[in-house]
Amino acid sequence: MRKMLCPQCKIGAFYVKNESGERLNVYVTSEAEVITKDPDASLEGFDISEVFCLGCSWSGSPKKAVRH
Repeated sequence: MRKMLCPQCKIGAFYVKNESGERLNVYVTSEAEVITKDPDASLEGFDISEVFCLGCSWSGSPKKAVRH
């Protein structure tokens, strides 16, 4: 699995939020698929149409993540 990077700061760590504002750490694959960092966690209830960078203020569609 190849991890995509933030287009602004070039790190590969993102999070998603649910309606309550809770965060879940995720990665974005080269196929723009959002997967959890913790294999036991579930994406159920989280909005995966927008990811937020853990390193800077960037947020957007997982499809906008970039390769190295």
